[in-house]
Amino acid sequence: MKKFIFPFLLLFVSLLQAQQESATDIIRKANDLVNGRSNESVAAMTIVRPKWSRTVSMKSWSLGTDYYMILITGPAQDKGQVFLKRDQDMWNWMPNISRVIKIPPSMMGQNWMGSDFTNNDLVKANSIVEDYTHSILGRETVQGYDCYKIQLRPKPDAAVVWDKIIVWVAKDKYFMLQSEFYDEDGVLVSKEVQTDVKRFGDRELPSKMTMTPMLEKGKKTVLEFQQMSFNVNIKPDFFSQQNMKTLH
Repeated sequence: MKKFIFPFLLLFVSLLQAQQESATDIIRKANDLVNGRSNESVAAMTIVRPKWSRTVSMKSWSLGTDYYMILITGPAQDKGQVFLKRDQDMWNWMPNISRVIKIPPSMMGQNWMGSDFTNNDLVKANSIVEDYTHSILGRETVQGYDCYKIQLRPKPDAAVVWDKIIVWVAKDKYFMLQSEFYDEDGVLVSKEVQTDVKRFGDRELPSKMTMTPMLEKGKKTVLEFQQMSFNVNIKPDFFSQQNMKTLH
């Protein structure tokens, strides 16, 4: 009997370890899917408030998780602004005053372009992989897709905002369909839902992302991607402060 139990325990432990590795691998695949080695996109972001709404159009480029550039193409009062991310630093080119401004750490938690996304959301592109531990909570159906339900908890030394994130990742497809963000008191602060799956080049991805602050009624931000190209030919020197001033 003992000879039977010991191998069974070893198998049980190995299955638990495999599940933990699997959760991390799923999150990494989901993150890699939306980033690619590099990408270029065209999108529109609609900010909805109880008494008004406005739409910001943009182009963006990225290389890995260390380089990111966004050019605002509309509306007229914002057109020409550029945001640059290199590693953990971020700058803003403001053509109306012809200045490049570095965004300090104290402003990283502020809303980006008045939306429900923050400056920190742009900088922390790979945070969900590197700064959290991952565990599979189960499987659920979301929007008709069989999904892994995965919990993310911050590592002890991670400089992150959320105490817990729960994400739903489509099995086999590896794109995220829903994310919930909780504070240290266990309160659900924001919910992100991704819909309208389309094919962009060699992959399928949700083309519409809706971020809703759960504690503020009547507010949401909808980000819709019209074009996305992956693994484009782009080099690190593209992501420079000098290039911020000449993008169009």
